[in-house]
Amino acid sequence: MDFKRITSGFIVCLALLVILIIPSNLITGILFTIIAIFAMDEYLRAISKVCKPIKWIGYLSCIIVAIINFIPEQYLLQILMFSIPTILLILFAQVIATDMKTTFKDMAYTLLGICYIPVFSMFLSLINGMENGKILLGYVILVSLGTDVFAYSVGIRFGKHKFSKVSPKKSIEGCIAGTIGAVITMLIYTFILNEGFSFEYSYFIIGISGIVLSLIGQLGDFSASSIKRYVDIKDYSNLLPGHGGMLDRIDSVLFIAPFAYMLFTLL
Repeated sequence: MDFKRITSGFIVCLALLVILIIPSNLITGILFTIIAIFAMDEYLRAISKVCKPIKWIGYLSCIIVAIINFIPEQYLLQILMFSIPTILLILFAQVIATDMKTTFKDMAYTLLGICYIPVFSMFLSLINGMENGKILLGYVILVSLGTDVFAYSVGIRFGKHKFSKVSPKKSIEGCIAGTIGAVITMLIYTFILNEGFSFEYSYFIIGISGIVLSLIGQLGDFSASSIKRYVDIKDYSNLLPGHGGMLDRIDSVLFIAPFAYMLFTLL
C-alpha cells in the first residue's frame, strides 16, 4: 500500500507540475475544470447513498471554473455575486418542476457540493490569473503537499494522541508536524524564488501564511472526512491508489484556495 501511495503521489505531483508549467491560463482553467468534474462525480456518488442529488446541475456548475477566465475583471465580482442565487433558483425550480419528487434534502446536498467543489476550485483559476499567478499557485500546492507528507510521515510513526473521531487515523502529532512541514516547504520555495529569480517575498509573511493555510487545509481534510463518515465510505473512489479518489487528494487544496486568494490579494 505504501508503494502504491508513493507511486500515486508521484503521478499527482507530476500532473501538478505540468499545470504550473503550462503558460496558457485558459488551458490551466480547463484542467482545473476537469479535476472539478472528477471530484464532483465522486461527491455525487457518495451522497447518493443518503439522497438523490440533482446531478446535471452539479456537473454543469463545474463549467464556472473554466469560464472565469473569460470574464472581464471589472464584471467579475458582480457575476460571482449572482452565481449562487442563480444556482439556488435553478435548484428550487427543479423541486417545483418535479412536483417535489426532488426534495429539499436533495437540493441542499447538491448545493453544498456546488459550493464546496466548483466554487472553491474557481479560486484556483482566480489565483492563476493574478500577477505571478503560477508562482502563487505553487504556494497553494506546496502548502497542501507539505502538510500531507509531513503529517503522514510523522503521524504513522509517532502519532499516539488521536485528533478526532472524524478521521481516526490522524493524530495531534501528525497535524503539528504537517503545519511545521508546510512552513518549511514554503520557506524553501521562497528562498529559491528570492535568491534564484530575484523575487522579494517576505519570509516572515510567508511563514505566518503557511501556518494559517496549513491549518485551513487540515480543516478541509477533516471536512471531507466528515462527509465520508456520514455516508459510510472509506474513500471517495479508487482513482488514485493509496490516496483514494480525486476529492480525497484535493480536499485540502479546495479549502486553501479561497483563503490563499484573499491573502494574496491583501498582501
